[in-house]
Amino acid sequence: MTTPSRRDLANAIRFLAIDAVQAANSGHPGMPMGMADIAEVLWNDYLSHNPNNPKWFNRDRFVLSNGHGSMLQYALLHLSGYDLAIEEIRRFRQLESKTPGHPENFMTPGVETTTGPLGQGFANAVGFALAEKVLAQRFNRPEFEVVDHRTWVFMGDGCLMEGISHEAASLAGTWGLGKLVAFWDDNKISIDGNTDGWFTDDTPMRFEAYGWQVVRNVNGHDPAEIKTAIETAMAETGKPTLICCRTTIGFGSPNKAGKESVHGAALGKEEVAATREALGWPYPAFEIPQEIRDGWRAGNAGLVREEQWNKLYDAYAARYPEQAAELSRRSHAELPESFAEAADAYIARLQKDGPVVASRKASQMAIEAFAPLLPELVGGSADLAHSNLTLWKGSKSVAGDSPDANYIYFGVREFAMTAISNGLALHGGFIPYDATFLVFSDYARNAVRMSALMGAHAIHVYTHDSIGLGEDGPTHQPIEHLAALRYIPHNDVWRPCDAVESAMCWKAAIERKDGPSCLVFSRQNLAHQIRNDAQVAAIARGGYVLRDSMGAPDTILIATGSEVGLAMQAADKLGRNVRVVSMPSTDVFDRQDAAYRESVLPKACRKRVAIEAGVTDFWRKYVGLDGAVVGIDSFGASAPIEALMPHFGFTVENVVATVKSLG
Repeated sequence: MTTPSRRDLANAIRFLAIDAVQAANSGHPGMPMGMADIAEVLWNDYLSHNPNNPKWFNRDRFVLSNGHGSMLQYALLHLSGYDLAIEEIRRFRQLESKTPGHPENFMTPGVETTTGPLGQGFANAVGFALAEKVLAQRFNRPEFEVVDHRTWVFMGDGCLMEGISHEAASLAGTWGLGKLVAFWDDNKISIDGNTDGWFTDDTPMRFEAYGWQVVRNVNGHDPAEIKTAIETAMAETGKPTLICCRTTIGFGSPNKAGKESVHGAALGKEEVAATREALGWPYPAFEIPQEIRDGWRAGNAGLVREEQWNKLYDAYAARYPEQAAELSRRSHAELPESFAEAADAYIARLQKDGPVVASRKASQMAIEAFAPLLPELVGGSADLAHSNLTLWKGSKSVAGDSPDANYIYFGVREFAMTAISNGLALHGGFIPYDATFLVFSDYARNAVRMSALMGAHAIHVYTHDSIGLGEDGPTHQPIEHLAALRYIPHNDVWRPCDAVESAMCWKAAIERKDGPSCLVFSRQNLAHQIRNDAQVAAIARGGYVLRDSMGAPDTILIATGSEVGLAMQAADKLGRNVRVVSMPSTDVFDRQDAAYRESVLPKACRKRVAIEAGVTDFWRKYVGLDGAVVGIDSFGASAPIEALMPHFGFTVENVVATVKSLG
């Protein structure tokens, strides 16, 4: 038996990727072939992880931002000893396999985040590194570095072309994330060919301007150069590091290496055979010789790493029991035992006191009430803190070294903000929130979609929720945005009507562990609504009867947010047989059992009107063919709210007339 060379170990990655893509006749072999040497050095010599326990808290995080090269990651996981059998590699890109076309964190053990939309994995990695930094400041002691891990990210030219990479890299440098290391796969090839025609940035200078350490001109196929670059990165503790790796896409392919044709298509049988011969790999498809498997030693090393950390943590817990208990609670995503009771008591006080405030102010009040109970709550705004009202009296910037850092000044970077929040959520130990105007959710929407796809426990706050924001006009007045967010599967959207519903939606978002919540708030003051205890509790079900009719209703008004008050006024005019349903979250309401939904919206009552300052089509499923919607299907206008609302039909008279028009 001979000891395998580093090239042999890297070739195991290459041929698992080549064979899987060839078997599927679908996929991207070029990047795995090009980055295999870098990956082999990183995973075998530096990555601190335990394949036997993919969720070990103090593991390094590895992110494949150029997620189209997913077979690189699957090969690494398989060879390193994760629960990813060779049968799953053979089933690459097949239905219900653990090896989907792009890495999915909920499908494959060892995948930290779902990647594929280019640049987002890089921004997630910034979130991972920020999480490590802030947790280390909070929990570490000089003799006990219980939070001590790195974030490694692979990214390609496409990731760097995406604007989100500029946003995220700028923040990473500002925050001094010294344990973040990014490898740039500088192969000068993308789908359309050589990138000289559309990507001529001086990337090293760009990252140096962001405050990064940059290691230039690394031969991405020379293990010695790769090791030196990684050592340089690890020696720098105050800055993130970009390692610029010159590679050849499709390395080893005699006829396709360095060409765009190897980027996103199988090599073909003849080229696969030629590549085997060129790289001296005489083994059949999907076969890895035992001596090469033995060269991948991550499994046993991982057990040792975690055992050593467990001993350190036990000693830490003996010395600092309160801190250890809090770190354990947060790392297991467990809320403090007292939270639910304290939150319910706060909501009950609001119902009794009846404040008349904008729901964005009610949101800030909820943060003030809940944040002292939740040291894991961390978040901020995209340069709109004083409009979104995300600051609270205990806010401390993560840009410093405070052990209680909990506030993030994201600047005008809505897309990166949201993707970084996803990274914070996926890392563990935090419940992140971010904020901007609702109309600018468009900038962030794909990252919100990724929140929902991954089941990330992130809270996305949006204020200035309608034409009610007034004079800023149609550029800032959201129309289609509520519907667009609601159409994202597994994404809970809340639009509360007063301070009580605002606090309740914050509580629901905090308690939801399996996905994101979008909390949508008004600029203008909203009237307080009278409720009994049962109605307060029913808010958590997404929709409930706020005002009932005398006997079976002959008309139902359904409303959200600022339009609930309008519905209540219209009901006063319409008389005793009108029911008003407040529906702060259609997503949550739709998950209720059929009996509850029928109790709120009985099928027998077909005379229904939905009222919301947004597009009307979304509400057709609730009002049916016999009902109507008072909404807005055009852009808004610049004017005071007192002029806008009647101009667009949000008046008691129009609601009453709409009801009467139904017969």
